[in-house]
Order: sequence, then structure tokens, then C-alpha cells
Amino acid sequence: MLITFVRSIVLYIIVLVVMRLMGKREIGQLQPFELAIAIMIADLATIPMSEVGIPIINGIIPILGLLVMHLIISYINLKSMKLRGLICGKPSILIYRGKINENMMRKERFTINELQERLRSNNITDIKDVEYAILETNGQVSVIEKPNKRTTTPEDFNIMPEYEGISYDLVVDGKVMNENLKILNKDYNWLKKEVNKFNIEPEEALLVTINGKGSFFCQKKESNKRGRKGV
Repeated sequence: MLITFVRSIVLYIIVLVVMRLMGKREIGQLQPFELAIAIMIADLATIPMSEVGIPIINGIIPILGLLVMHLIISYINLKSMKLRGLICGKPSILIYRGKINENMMRKERFTINELQERLRSNNITDIKDVEYAILETNGQVSVIEKPNKRTTTPEDFNIMPEYEGISYDLVVDGKVMNENLKILNKDYNWLKKEVNKFNIEPEEALLVTINGKGSFFCQKKESNKRGRKGV
């Protein structure tokens, strides 16, 4: 029992490291070769995890081999457009200039109902509002609306919005984010002064953030102590 437990932890760590090295894409954004490798890694890890009689190295070596294969294919994709198209495929235009491309729909075995479902997932309820719908190599459908249906932007009105930048976490669950303070060229004393304006200490905060405009968000942690009722 203990051996199985330890083997499971070791294989879990190996798989976690390998998947981390493969990149940060979500499962729905994996290319076909990446998805195939992910499935094979899961199967390879399962066998030595459950079968104590199989040496654990028999599962680790193939997993590392798949990682090397993934890195090689990723490098090829970066260097050769022809091989990239062969390995990953090419995007397919399902709707071209407002008209459904029936030939491409048949080629990709895409039904009208599936197309409508994908459009709804892109917040498009009426197909006549679509100028282009493109089936990407990872299976996602990108939608470009007709010009008169697109959301307006400040640029359409010749308005230049103020720069917003990004928000930085300064305190998370009572822990001060010193690295972010360094990025902002600030120190703990500055943080303490700002947080004290909310009548709390940094260590008492659930979350403290600052955005690009210098505006703070601060929320105090709830106390774990609860009043006891009469015994």
C-alpha cells in the first residue's frame, strides 16, 4: 500500500513537471500533436502507478521520451512553415464574407448546428451578423463580425483613453508581495502607510492591490474566531 502511494506521488510529480515544460496552453488550445502527447503521458503514468510489479522507471523513461519529442516538434514548428502546416494543419474558413462555405463545412465534417453552437459561444446569436468564421488548428472557432455589428471603441470617436497599466498584488492572504513592491520601487513602510488608511495592518489584509492609476483595493481578512454560545 505504501509503495503504491509513493509511486503515485513520484509519477504525479514527473507528469506535472513534463506538462509544465510543455507550456501554458489550456487543454482546449492544444495542437493535435500536443493533445496526442498529453493523452499518451496520462496512459503511461497510469500503468506503473497501479502495477507495483512494473519498475517505475518503465513509466518515467517513455514520458521523458515524449517530452523530448514534443520539444523537437515545437522547434520544427518554429523553423518551418511547411512542416508546421503538415503537423498542425491550417485554419479553415467556415463563413466567408457573410456566406457559409459549404465545401469547407463538409471537408471539416462540421454541421450547421455545431457552427451555430460555436457562434453562440462567441456571443453571436444571429449568423447574419458574421463576416468571417474561422476554424483554427486547435479546434476553436474565431469570429469576425460585420463592421456595423462590432463593438465600438474609443478610437472610433477619436478618443485617447488614459493609460491603465496592470494591477499588482501587494498583499495576498496576509502575505506581503515583496517582489511586486520592488517592481514599483516601494518598500514595506510605504505599504504599511497606505494600508493603514483602511484602518488595518498589511498582515490583516486578505488582498491589497494597486492599479496603474495608483488606486488601491483593500479587503480585510475575516476573523476565524467565532463567538461561543452559552454552554
